[in-house]
Amino acid sequence: MTPNTHHPDPADGRSRADRIAALLEEQILTGRFPPGTRLDEASLAEEHKVSRTPIREAFQRLALSGLVEHAPRRGIFVRQATAVEIMEMFEVMAELEAVCGRLAALRSREADVEKLRAANLLCHAALEAGDADAYYAENGTFHHLIYALSGNRFLEQEASRLHRRLKPYRRMQLYLRGRLAQSMEEHEAIVAAIAAGDAAEAAEQLRRHVAVQGEKFHHLLTQLRLDGAG
Repeated sequence: MTPNTHHPDPADGRSRADRIAALLEEQILTGRFPPGTRLDEASLAEEHKVSRTPIREAFQRLALSGLVEHAPRRGIFVRQATAVEIMEMFEVMAELEAVCGRLAALRSREADVEKLRAANLLCHAALEAGDADAYYAENGTFHHLIYALSGNRFLEQEASRLHRRLKPYRRMQLYLRGRLAQSMEEHEAIVAAIAAGDAAEAAEQLRRHVAVQGEKFHHLLTQLRLDGAG
């Protein structure tokens, strides 16, 4: 259940902030930092053996996902969305991605489809390696490419914004048993529909793909609660 944390070069401040943000996401979602907890910059810097700068950058990433909020003169507090809020966001994300898929099927050229296939091959390589973290990263590239292939900049921006809000939740559901292989099968169907120019099928496949992510995350929350109760 616990993700493999990637340890990049300590000299790479951006990657270090990303790593800390990913770990804090996991700790918030699994209950180490419950809603309402104040995240102390100094103690976290000491725990991770870094300066306060990457901690502040990690807080900024968490704020983009809606996991923390800044209270003026009080600090950074955990604001985990409720299960209902998360499921509502997944419902909207499913519809946004469906529109992206429909337009991508109508507007993509062969060169665009080849880029999508290449992005999906990187997802497949991560699956073969059993690396959920790498799959998560390549999966993000795959979805953002579909947003871009919609040919609608406003839609691309809105889909990207909500994708960013859902990042920690989309990430966590990948650690459920069998989810990586299932996600890969869904990707193959999505690519096939877009390559065939089948707008209705592309929309339906993407809608189902994101809806399943929400469902899997709901199962994950239930499992985490059961583990905590035990």
